Amino acid sequence: MPKKSFRQAVNEALRQEMERDPTVVVMGEDVAGGMGAPGEQDAWGGPLGVTKGLMPQFGRERVLDTPISESAFIGAAVGAAATGLRPVAELMFVDFMGVCFDQIFNQAAKFRYMFGGKATTPVVIRTMYGAGFRAASQHSQCLYNIFTHIPGLKVAIPSNAYEAKGLLIQAIRDDDPVMFFEHKAMYDEEAEVPDEPYAIPFGEANLVREGEDVTIVALGRMVNVARDAADRLEGEGISCTVVDLRTTSPLDRETVLETAAETGRVVVVDEAHPRCSVATDIAALIAQEAFESLEAPVRMVTAPHAPVPFSPALEDLYIPSADRIAEAVREVHGHGRR
Repeated sequence: MPKKSFRQAVNEALRQEMERDPTVVVMGEDVAGGMGAPGEQDAWGGPLGVTKGLMPQFGRERVLDTPISESAFIGAAVGAAATGLRPVAELMFVDFMGVCFDQIFNQAAKFRYMFGGKATTPVVIRTMYGAGFRAASQHSQCLYNIFTHIPGLKVAIPSNAYEAKGLLIQAIRDDDPVMFFEHKAMYDEEAEVPDEPYAIPFGEANLVREGEDVTIVALGRMVNVARDAADRLEGEGISCTVVDLRTTSPLDRETVLETAAETGRVVVVDEAHPRCSVATDIAALIAQEAFESLEAPVRMVTAPHAPVPFSPALEDLYIPSADRIAEAVREVHGHGRR
């Protein structure tokens, strides 16, 4: 199976779905480019080159450059979805959600409910999130928890290139609005990715590895950090299950609760701030539904409740690390030893 970068996997998913379905369109800032300028008639493909090459193949009617007005083009994408197209809109950084949030949570998320299930809004909003790219606090936040909170939205957060392609194809084919989160520090990371199209169902978590002692629940980039920690701990005789949530809405409650009950010890890893986060949601779910199976309190490993620092040294400390995860696992493993 060929190895592809996260960037290539997302581009391939978009290309294959546009080839399959003529109603799929791509829109965003600098996704087409070249209008009236000499040289190559193609843009960089967004800030990190993800959509490069789509416009020459599909033309400007299906790959649309937009003004620098998120409220305008996200609203246009939602409206287009309600009238028969399947737009994939690129919200360059999730931090910019503030200027188009009404169109997402007050419009797209509510159309099916408002019209008694007769309306569909098959729009995908791709966006970048996460720290580690030296982009400062206005371009580095993990805000998937905000969208997870809103009924009517689906939220997908892939952990590698294979997951990115399969989840994005599923998102494009879905009839509900989907927020699709891509960690900006993962675009060059590679994984084995099939050439042919495939879809990964929403609401089905992935068991990255299975162990007997501690369950680590993680999402997005943190899945790989958690797996690194589990590999280290294996040498210490601590066997870990690592659960990749894949989607936070819908959430695979069954897998979370089953793996928590099997080990009796749980560490939840989330790059977002600790208050009202996915980590707190998972910890509360386990405490409420699997309390009798627990051998130790649930531990959370998160970023601090502070803006992402611009200083490289501080930013590296800000992001949950394999060392911090391993420390939390050792703590719950040693608590109430059977």
